[in-house]
Amino acid sequence: MKGSNNDGTWNEKGITVNLIILPPWWRTWLAYAIYGLILIAGIWTVDRYQKRRIVLAEREKAQVKELAQAREIEKAYRDLKTTQSQLIHAEKMASLGELTAGIAHEIQNPLNFVNNFSSLNTELVAEALEAMGRGEGRDAEEILNTVAENEHKILQHGKRADAIVKGMLQHSRSSTGVKELTDINALCDEYLRLAYYGMRAKDKSFDADFSFKPDPALGKVNVVPQDIGKVLLNLINNASYAVHEKSKAGIIGYEPKVNVSTRRVTAPENQPTSQLANSVIISVHDNGNGIAEKDRSKIFQPFFTTKPTGEGTGLGLSLSYDIVKAHGGEIKVESSEDGGTEFTVTIPVN
Repeated sequence: MKGSNNDGTWNEKGITVNLIILPPWWRTWLAYAIYGLILIAGIWTVDRYQKRRIVLAEREKAQVKELAQAREIEKAYRDLKTTQSQLIHAEKMASLGELTAGIAHEIQNPLNFVNNFSSLNTELVAEALEAMGRGEGRDAEEILNTVAENEHKILQHGKRADAIVKGMLQHSRSSTGVKELTDINALCDEYLRLAYYGMRAKDKSFDADFSFKPDPALGKVNVVPQDIGKVLLNLINNASYAVHEKSKAGIIGYEPKVNVSTRRVTAPENQPTSQLANSVIISVHDNGNGIAEKDRSKIFQPFFTTKPTGEGTGLGLSLSYDIVKAHGGEIKVESSEDGGTEFTVTIPVN
């Protein structure tokens, strides 16, 4: 740089000045670094936003799919409940059908007695009137005594028929769930014979030795008779089916047997007692084919059956298990493929 005194004469020796011109702040490296960070942050934000939108969209799709699946599951559950109810109803109706078939045969016996004795009494009364007309008072008295005895037998068998019909009505109607003092021995005896006649009604070739060993000291027990009757009928029918199937094999010397027994168990007063220490035990034993070991742990499961398709719903033992449990009791099974099967029902005495 040179200067003059405004006379046109310039200094011979100039001055060197170094000038540095800085760019504006928005063009500095720091600004560019900030621009880069802002760009990266923007890209990251947009990426996060896009990913969030995708996640939300996928979540909504998943929710819609889950809702649709939940509706399908709910519908399937309702269908299953409906099917289960229908099967339970079918099981009850099948049980009722077997009971009715047994009753139709069982009730015929007392009705035959009633009809025969009534017919006989009609003839005896006519003879008594004739004897009285002839003045034979002693003969008329003897005849009337016979009529009185016959009337007693008519009343006895009429009550028997009435008890059978009441048993059928009690079994067929829905359980009230109300416990009442019940003669377990009489209940077992009733259903044992009805099960036998029910099997005979379904298959005329059925034949087995049915026996009942009651405990005379059993007394009455507080139970729901309709429900315990269903348990007995199911267990005895299963036992009857087992011995009938084995008898078809034509085993030489085999005699099908179904045994029902009752006994009372009472714990000593000086010993601690459990809920089932004072109880009634009902046993149903058969000498049929028995239950395979692999099936014994599953027989109380709903819909499980070892019978061929169409011959069982697999609900009988499941319902029996629930009924016994509702009474605070337990049901157990012991079986071998050679020695048959024994079901034991234990009901606490309240």
